[in-house]
Parts: sequence; structure tokens; C-alpha cells
Amino acid sequence: MAEAAFQSAQTAMDTRCEVVLKGVSECTESDVLGADGYIFVGPENLAALSGEMKAFLDLCYYPVLGKIEGRPYAHLVCAGSDGTNAVRQLARIVTGWRLKAVQEPLIVNTAAQTEEDILAPKVIDEADLEKCREIGAAMAAGLAMGVF
Repeated sequence: MAEAAFQSAQTAMDTRCEVVLKGVSECTESDVLGADGYIFVGPENLAALSGEMKAFLDLCYYPVLGKIEGRPYAHLVCAGSDGTNAVRQLARIVTGWRLKAVQEPLIVNTAAQTEEDILAPKVIDEADLEKCREIGAAMAAGLAMGVF
């Protein structure tokens, strides 16, 4: 999902801006401060943001507080059944940062309910990947045009 959004954002931005794809374990407060917008992508685990995403937000929250207000964001969630709690949790966190949602959150439901399905690599269908691409392109275009 992240790769699909990233690739279409790169295409939409052409050479005007740098588009970066990083796992949250690689991100620092400098990355957050240096970005003009954000697409948060991750799984919902046990009805919450993944532990890795939550750890990233915990580490970066206060160092960037008051320094990124008004920047745009979108949120993509891969869930086994619901996804709404991860959406709600991120929305509360970025409200403190005063980020601006520029897309409705996208929840892709894989219906993984058995241990085998939960642990298996997920295959996202083409229709959902296209939605991810659209969000990536829209974010890039909005930033390039100064809409956000």
C-alpha cells in the first residue's frame, strides 16, 4: 500500500520535489520536520496502530509539537477485520500536531481471521492498490500546486 502511494506520488511530483518512502523504524524527528506532508501507512494490530507506528509517534510527538501545524496528511490502514480504531488513534495524535486531513482514511480489509491468515503475507487487490495510488498522486499534486 505504501509502495503504491509512493510510486504514484513520485510520478505526480516528477522532478519538482523529493518524495520519500521510509519505514517508521527509520524515521526521526528531522524527517517529520523536513516533510511538507505525510501519508501514514500501516497495519492495525489488535484494534490499534501497530506497535512500531505508535513507538515512532511517541518518540517524535513532543520534539515536533508546534512546529508542523497545518501540514497535510493522509492515512492508509491494512486491517484484518475493522481498522477504525487505528484510524481513530492516529486522528487523535495528529490533532495534537494540528495536521490537516486531506483525504478520508483508507481502510483495506484483508479479512484475515485465522492464525495462518494473520501471519501470512498480505496480498492487496488491484482495486485497493489503485486507491492507494490515487491518494499518493493527490497528495503530491496538492503539495505541488500549493493547495495544502
